[in-house]
Amino acid sequence: MGKSIGLLELKSIPVGIETADAVLKAANVELLTATPTGKYVIIICGAVGAVKSAMESGRQTAGIYLVGHHTINNVHASVPEAIVGTSEVGHIASIGVIETMTALTAVEAGDYAAKAANVRLMEIRIARGLGGKGFVILTGEVSAVRSAVKAAMNQLEETGDITSSSVIASPHPGLIDKLTN
Repeated sequence: MGKSIGLLELKSIPVGIETADAVLKAANVELLTATPTGKYVIIICGAVGAVKSAMESGRQTAGIYLVGHHTINNVHASVPEAIVGTSEVGHIASIGVIETMTALTAVEAGDYAAKAANVRLMEIRIARGLGGKGFVILTGEVSAVRSAVKAAMNQLEETGDITSSSVIASPHPGLIDKLTN
């Protein structure tokens, strides 16, 4: 059985914390993050059925404070570790960056990109202090990174939630050092 990711975004920090607790009590899921970002974002991971059950509990607890929610079934294996910042990337031939208007869209973009081409997600950042924006950093051979970024952009262009993207061939070692530390 594949893993799923569940994402909840609320407009109340106290209710967000309460919702995170309810989600964890509802099913056997892992809390990847629960953090204020201008809103309050909760991301969980686990078996498809467990995430479905936990998300239902989360939506009920959040009530009128729920801004958005999304579940990604059969999420790419590299997405959870990219969210928590534990990705091991090895050699970096090129870098792709996708900026999104919401935390939820950043996770979706990372999943689309990772499934589209032979790339490695370095990080999916749920940006604090940037009004709830997010961004994805990925690496691989230049052609694969271009394909992955293009696939994510194509999948999400209708929502208008992607603000910009960039592909950098042969990034400077000083930049790589800052991105991987």
